[in-house]
Amino acid sequence: MAHFCKLGVGNIVEKVVVVSNDVATTEQAGVEFLQNLYGTRDNWKQTSYNTRANIHYTTTDQLDEFGSPIKVQSTDQSKAFRKNYAGIGWKYDQTRDAFIPPQPYDSWTLNETTCLWNPPVAKPIDENDYIWNEQNQSWDIRE
Repeated sequence: MAHFCKLGVGNIVEKVVVVSNDVATTEQAGVEFLQNLYGTRDNWKQTSYNTRANIHYTTTDQLDEFGSPIKVQSTDQSKAFRKNYAGIGWKYDQTRDAFIPPQPYDSWTLNETTCLWNPPVAKPIDENDYIWNEQNQSWDIRE
C-alpha cells in the first residue's frame, strides 16, 4: 500500500491516506487519483510508512511481546523516502524533501540527517522514565 498526505497552508500535513499500489504506480499517479477522488487540486505528497529517521525498515515474520511484527533495517536503504513517515501536524520541507515533526521544545535542534529534533542534553539510558524539563534544560525522572 502507498501512503499519501494532504498538505495545507505552510505545507502542514492535514491528512494521511492509503492508496492501493495498483493505483499509485507512481507518486504522480497517486496524486492524480486522490485529486480526482476528492474533486480538488489539493497538494498531496507520498510518504513512506516504513521510513523513520532516514532509515528504511522491513517487517519480519517474528512477533514482539505484544504480538506486533518486528521491524529491522532493510538491506536496501535506497527505499528510505522523505526522511520520516508523515503525521498530522508535521511539516513537509521542500528544500530537504523531508517530513519533519513539530519542534517539541525551543531548545531542541533539528538533526539534518534524520529530520528529527534532538535535545541539547542526551536522554539517560537506564531503567527510569524521563521527561524533558525545558526550564532547567535537563531530563527529570517522571514521578
